[in-house]
Amino acid sequence: MRQLKGRVALLTGASRGIGRHIAEALAAQGVHLAIAARDETALEQVAEALRATYGIKVLVVPTDVSERAQLDHLVDTTVSELGTIDLLVNNAALERMEVFAQSDPDQTDMDLWVNIRAPMYLTRRVLPGMLAQERGHIVNIASLAGLGATAHGESYVTTKHAVVGFTRGLRASLKAQGSAVSASSVCPGFVSDVGMWARKEAAAGVRTPTLLGRSKPQAVAKAVIRVIRKDRTEQIVNPMPVRPFLVLALLWPRLGEWLMKVTGVQRVSQQVLDQSTPGE
Repeated sequence: MRQLKGRVALLTGASRGIGRHIAEALAAQGVHLAIAARDETALEQVAEALRATYGIKVLVVPTDVSERAQLDHLVDTTVSELGTIDLLVNNAALERMEVFAQSDPDQTDMDLWVNIRAPMYLTRRVLPGMLAQERGHIVNIASLAGLGATAHGESYVTTKHAVVGFTRGLRASLKAQGSAVSASSVCPGFVSDVGMWARKEAAAGVRTPTLLGRSKPQAVAKAVIRVIRKDRTEQIVNPMPVRPFLVLALLWPRLGEWLMKVTGVQRVSQQVLDQSTPGE
């Protein structure tokens, strides 16, 4: 979808972190926004800044994405106030470091709802409208953890693999139908300044593995615009090239485990776990 000005986007997880940068990147393209998160005050602050800077429409819809009724309200309100949804960006997510054998199954259920069931449900709700108008793009924010694995993140790794798989399957179906509607995933590695990793890095006092590096949140936001405009299947966001290593890990899983060790990813995961309080 090359023409973005005047389109309508629904963005979850927009009150902070990477979501705020995605909102700004879309607004800079002239996209009208429905932004969702649980923190209404933070959403209003984001909306006010975007309206003042870019002169777009911004609809604030406080939403707990783990509640199906609230997801229905989010979609219905967006369509009522802004019109048919052209873009859906599923960004809201939960991440925790834990010893899985000691983890809370209720929290695991919540991870599954927020990280994968909500994106699938929202996609199911907005897709008929996109197909009817033969225009639309769904972007799912996944992670490098959805293409590989990190220690002590079983729930997160599982859900992000599911996000990648869902996006690939959906995209394949749309292409098979010959539809102009499409889907893409964006897979950031470590992100600086804001978001889940930045909070863990500050709290635990650990450093990002040098061989992988960190990306700015603006790079993730730019990737969202790129996959929409160029209809890319999948976009990794990382300062160092990692796809060759992912291919090697796919061909030789034991080699993949060794690469995770020598790059320092597993060491960092262990350090974060050791210095985190329960539930972080």
